[in-house]
Amino acid sequence: MTQPEALRSLLAAVANGKISPDRAFDSLKDLHYESVGDFAKIDHHRQLRTGFPEVIWGQGKTPDQIAQIMEVMRQRGSVVMATRIEPAIYATLQQQVKELQYYEMARICAISPANIEPKFTGTITILSAGTADLPVAEEAAVTAELSGFRVQRLWDVGVAGIHRLLNNRHVIDSASVLIVVAGMEGALPSVVAGLADCPVIAVPTSIGYGASFSGLAPLLTMLNSCAAGIGVVNIDNGFGAAVLAGQILRTAEKLSLASQKCES
Repeated sequence: MTQPEALRSLLAAVANGKISPDRAFDSLKDLHYESVGDFAKIDHHRQLRTGFPEVIWGQGKTPDQIAQIMEVMRQRGSVVMATRIEPAIYATLQQQVKELQYYEMARICAISPANIEPKFTGTITILSAGTADLPVAEEAAVTAELSGFRVQRLWDVGVAGIHRLLNNRHVIDSASVLIVVAGMEGALPSVVAGLADCPVIAVPTSIGYGASFSGLAPLLTMLNSCAAGIGVVNIDNGFGAAVLAGQILRTAEKLSLASQKCES
């Protein structure tokens, strides 16, 4: 009952007299959250409110806690995802959770259908400045794909070899939203935003020598960009960048549908 289609079906059944209000209430009364042991409360209602289900932050949780949360969540949704899962944690989890997939570069575990077709129009294009930025870039890419968005990847196109980026202008031109991931001095989002006609989400990474201060230097560079149309998320937050990009595309689709209704 946490899926929009199921909720609409239930409300329609009540309106048509096929289901009593009391039965509908029984179906909805536990929608707010569900406790897992004494350590977690699962927000099943989040997808209805925001369009995105709750995702498990894996770092700092034990494998047993993650496994218990995943088993509860899989009963309510078609996709269950946990981020920041290191290989050793996955090795334990796969013994406890059936049909668990692991995206090693992204450090994401998921229970999901074999093939997830894009549910929304538009393309989220993700660029990484360097190969060392790929874990954060892949976290964004896998999150977006599991959420039902079409993703295009372009890796290792940092400003130290700007011709690599300029030779791929067509990738930028075809994007609906751009996520640009960079460490070191963090200049790539500014360059990309000067070439793009769509929103740019900048993601600083903690990659770099000492004076990058574990990502603080690229964060400040991105916040101080002279190029317009850039939004910046926290250091190494590929997940947050993907959700923001998805919300932009979902808003565009809602506006398009509203416009079509007005015209009809």
